[in-house]
Amino acid sequence: MSSALVVGSGPNGLAAAVHLARNGVEVRVLEAADTIGGGTRSGELTVPGLIHDHCSAFHPMGIGSPYLATLGLEKYGLTWRWAEIDCAHPLDSGDAGALHRSIEDTAAGLGVDGQRWRRMFGDLADGFDALAEDLMRPVLAFPRHPVRLAAFGPRALLPATVTARWWRTEKARALFGGLAAHAYCRLDRPATSAVGLMITAAGHRYGWPVAEGGSRSITDALAAMLVEHGGTIETGVRVRTSADIPPADVVLLDVAPAGAVRILRDRLPARVARAYARYRPAPGAYKVDFAIDGHVPWTNPDCRRAGTVHLGGDFAEIAASERLVGAGVMPRRPFVLIGQQYLADPTRSRGDVHPLYAYAHVPHGYPGDATEAVIAQIERFAPGFRDRIIATDVAGPARLAEDNPNQAGGDIIGGANSGPQVVFRPRTARDPYDTGVEGTFLCSASTPPGAGAHGMSGYNAARSALRHLRRADRERR
Repeated sequence: MSSALVVGSGPNGLAAAVHLARNGVEVRVLEAADTIGGGTRSGELTVPGLIHDHCSAFHPMGIGSPYLATLGLEKYGLTWRWAEIDCAHPLDSGDAGALHRSIEDTAAGLGVDGQRWRRMFGDLADGFDALAEDLMRPVLAFPRHPVRLAAFGPRALLPATVTARWWRTEKARALFGGLAAHAYCRLDRPATSAVGLMITAAGHRYGWPVAEGGSRSITDALAAMLVEHGGTIETGVRVRTSADIPPADVVLLDVAPAGAVRILRDRLPARVARAYARYRPAPGAYKVDFAIDGHVPWTNPDCRRAGTVHLGGDFAEIAASERLVGAGVMPRRPFVLIGQQYLADPTRSRGDVHPLYAYAHVPHGYPGDATEAVIAQIERFAPGFRDRIIATDVAGPARLAEDNPNQAGGDIIGGANSGPQVVFRPRTARDPYDTGVEGTFLCSASTPPGAGAHGMSGYNAARSALRHLRRADRERR
């Protein structure tokens, strides 16, 4: 039996491990932390009994993953839950754009821009499954649905600032701007529409669900499936160099390119080492988790029913703050994402005390304290919020990196979504998972298709590893 060693137990590491184990490979996973999950960990951060997500929170790409959808993870305890509204984006006027799973309900709330919203997203939502099959693989792979891809491509390549002009009202422009800001990039750069288009299309196809009990339920389910197929997981085992890796036929690294350089060192071919060294990080996150008494006193009623709330004002303000962050300057009013997961999953709360998830976009490695800026943005659209706070837990870029080395500088998306890197990450190659070291593959969010608890980077890397094993087996014969 062939053997595999997976370093890291995030959703990609475990997805890779499961795929290998289901194909008859003996799999062992090593995790440096005391708990599995990487970016999908959850736990008590503020007061006993409240469950907070450490990083990944809402999962339109997880439920829509072409790989995870085939696994039947419900059998292993994964249950998806939806809020009444997927996402709301309030404005200073008191109005708000609201993203519903139903494209018709979304359009109805956008008035004169409703028809334009349907025209932008209708075909993408209808064909999302086919589109995802191509977009969640390496870009140099031959497309399975070229017509769908050709319809998406021209829209995706546009800067978000250009796409936003499609709508006439500030409500629709701001709603799209908040969605596009998930790219963590200046919105006037080419291809910054792509992320907003995909997560919106995924939302209209599947909604933006949370995992009951916390995002950890995703990796708990993958771990249970792995063990059922004979795999093993060891926690508290840190891999610093290749000398720490036990012998195995293939090795998969659920680490950032910089982590791969540290582990593999002079074993990396020079061309790969150069590419990994050039790999650019994304701006940082500044996360604040709150325990609150009652609900957030949002001025707009749609925000009270929304799982996610984007706080950034109008489109021009979002674009300006993202431009400052990209230039290394902390904006006075940063773009802030709020998670009200408890609306969909009440098991995370205790009575009238609820967990509230929040993070701001800040410059990479930002060393300052952005807690007040986050609270001020919430107060701007929910006066009186400050009085509801019972406890807080703050994780700036330094602590995020301490908790998870893949999040160095507060980069929670595995690298910048700009320039050629957004397409070819981590390097331009037919097989971007192959490190150039015999039998060693990179399977983190720094490989295609990028960030999200969808497991596709791990699945794609595992397929590469299986091809390697088959070639090695043929050569032995």
